[in-house]
Amino acid sequence: MKLESARLTLRPYRETDAERAAELANDKEIARRTFVPHPYTVEHAETWIATHEEAIEEGTAYPLAIIEKESGELTGTMTLRVNRKHKNGELAYWVGRPFWGRGYASEAARCIADFGFDELELERMWGRALADNIPSQKVMKSVGLCYEGALRHEILHDGEFKDTYMYGMIRADRLSK
Repeated sequence: MKLESARLTLRPYRETDAERAAELANDKEIARRTFVPHPYTVEHAETWIATHEEAIEEGTAYPLAIIEKESGELTGTMTLRVNRKHKNGELAYWVGRPFWGRGYASEAARCIADFGFDELELERMWGRALADNIPSQKVMKSVGLCYEGALRHEILHDGEFKDTYMYGMIRADRLSK
């Protein structure tokens, strides 16, 4: 499986990606803004990557490496977690700090949203972000997801309860744009 956009390739992770994934994800700012733990070690990455093949084969999740076409560099992760019974998918992603501000998360999210709606025939796509993670909220809006509400104190993050904001879109929303 491989998805492509103008500047990016989204492909399954390889064992050889573990070191770079850990290097990028082991960033306090990524941990502060996402659900990625900190510290994040190569062992974490290896264990996580080892679960991917089965998830992709079963169609329950598509955790894909975001690769910059020009340089071939791993820049982050774009995941679509699928609930086949209810025909919906959850977007989850992070981009390494050296690549922030380039629009890679939005480009990769549009690419995987197209895959979810067109190939997997999902009815709904959704995502959530910590209430203070404005860049992630902008990514979801750029794909066409609309703000659906706040889940107050939904998660315990870094020792404190935090709100998350839910975004979503249904197939009809996408077709009307």
